[in-house]
Order: sequence, then C-alpha cells, then structure tokens
Amino acid sequence: MRKPRHITFILIEEFSHLAFSCAVEPLRIANLVSGKDLYDWTFLSEHGEQAVCSNGSVTLVHGGLGDVPKTDQVFVLSGIHMRSHVSRPLLAALRRERARGTPIGALCSGAWILAEAGFLDGMQAAIHWEYHDAFMEAFPEVNLVRSVFVADEKHITASGGTATADLMLHVIGQDHDEELAVAVADQMVYNAVRNATAKQRVSLQSRNGMRNAHLAKAIHIMRDCIATPVSPSQIAEDLGISTRQLERLFGKYLNTSPKKYFMELRLERAQNLLLQTEASVTEVAMACGFESPGHFSRVYRSSFGVTPHGQKSKID
Repeated sequence: MRKPRHITFILIEEFSHLAFSCAVEPLRIANLVSGKDLYDWTFLSEHGEQAVCSNGSVTLVHGGLGDVPKTDQVFVLSGIHMRSHVSRPLLAALRRERARGTPIGALCSGAWILAEAGFLDGMQAAIHWEYHDAFMEAFPEVNLVRSVFVADEKHITASGGTATADLMLHVIGQDHDEELAVAVADQMVYNAVRNATAKQRVSLQSRNGMRNAHLAKAIHIMRDCIATPVSPSQIAEDLGISTRQLERLFGKYLNTSPKKYFMELRLERAQNLLLQTEASVTEVAMACGFESPGHFSRVYRSSFGVTPHGQKSKID
C-alpha cells in the first residue's frame, strides 16, 4: 500500500490562521473524499510546544525545529511581522533540510524567510501583495511575481489567504488527479479555484472594477517607473493617445489626474518601505523618485499628516 505523503508545516509566530486552514483542510478532505490516507502532516514551531497566530488562536505543535521528521515536503507558514521572527535556529533548520534534499516551500509571507535564507535567488516567488514593495527592495535578486502561487520552481510559494488553497488543490491534482482536486474543492464549496497564472487582486482592474485597457496600461507604466518617474505626456505618447485623452480617462474612472494618481502610488510605495524595511528616509526618497529628502518630507507630511522620520519613529 502506498504510504501517505507527509508534509511538515513550520509555523512562525503570528502566522496567518486563514492560510493555515487553507493549507491543511484540503489535505484532510482529500483523505476523506478518497477514503484513503493520502496525506499526513506534522506541525512544528521554534520552541516546540505551540504557535500563536495573528488572531490570537493557539495551535499545539508536534515538536520543535530539531524534530523535523522524515518528510516529503516542508512548508514555512508565517504572517505579519515575519521579519522579527527570522532567527538563527530557524534558518539553520531550513538549511539542514535543504542539505537533506527535502523540498521546501513557503506560504503567505513565508517567501520572505526563504529569501533571507538565500533559497530564492534567481527564482520566481509569490508573497502576499502587502509585502511586495519591501520584498523587491530587500531581495532584488528574486524574481517576485504577482501570481497567486508559483509551483514550477524548486521552492514553491503561495501568496497567502485562499491562494494557499489554490496551491494545495494544485498539489493534490499533481499528486493524484484533477478529479480528486475538483472533488476536494467541491467539499470546500470553493468554486473559484485559480491556477498559478492568476494574479493577486491588487490590479487596477480589481480595485476599481473597470477594464479600460489604456488606463490599466498607464498604471502599469507608473508602477514600473516609480524610482524614475515619467510625465503624463510621456505616458500618453507611449500609449499612442493624447495627454488630454489620458487626463479624461483618469478623471472619468478615478476622479483624479494622472499626476496626482502617480504621486499617490509613489507615496504608497514610500510608506510601505518606511514601515516594512530598515531603509533610511533618504534611501526611500530616492527609491520613490523624489529629488531630495526635503521635498519628499514635505509631500509625505501633506499626505499622511506625519513626516517620514516621524513615521519611522512610530515603529522603532
């Protein structure tokens, strides 16, 4: 009889309970639907007794980082404040497992931890959209994508939330067959299963419920050149439309101007970097295309009611 595929979940403090459920429940349901023990699993934490998720729920675990059993797959599952939970014992345990040849993946913000360990260099990876800006600054050697999950790399990653369910259903389909994966999704009453090419819902179309191709392309151009901003006239020229047409599109769909919207994108990126990285105010200003820290500080305070230095001090 075929042995169950064993999966080990390393639960990092303040991990996402939603991602945790979306990771484990498809495996349990696969066993239930098939009538066979297709999967079993182990939960580990750094201290070996329990792990506390971001909503305060406590999960009992089977052991600590030195108790990794012989396993077919390790997943690192984290959530908020993952940077503060990256420890030497954790990185050492992951490197030991990699040396053993154990496949290692990451869920939700776990890609940050794998990147810290140096596992993702030169690879595609997915992480929750909230950490995109900080991740790109911290790990430029990693090819971060906006897909809900990445399953065709050595280290598979999912962006968290229900994207974790998408990945696990994909894994079940690969391990067994699509019929079983569909049956599991049906049991979950999950009829919007996404494949790896689906994007996280952070696109302009998703946020604003519109589908204007020129406007969407304009936003993509802005996002791609935040460090070296271009003018609305240059964007319009790239799109093959007039500046006036571009102005009308932003006014109609977003009730703002291209210039103001672009500034909001740059300030949003700046706020993410200030909150999520150790970059200095000057470094953030440069990364977001501001000509001087002084100009950056004035614009930032006007928008958020606090200076960049004040923002940093709130989290120190």
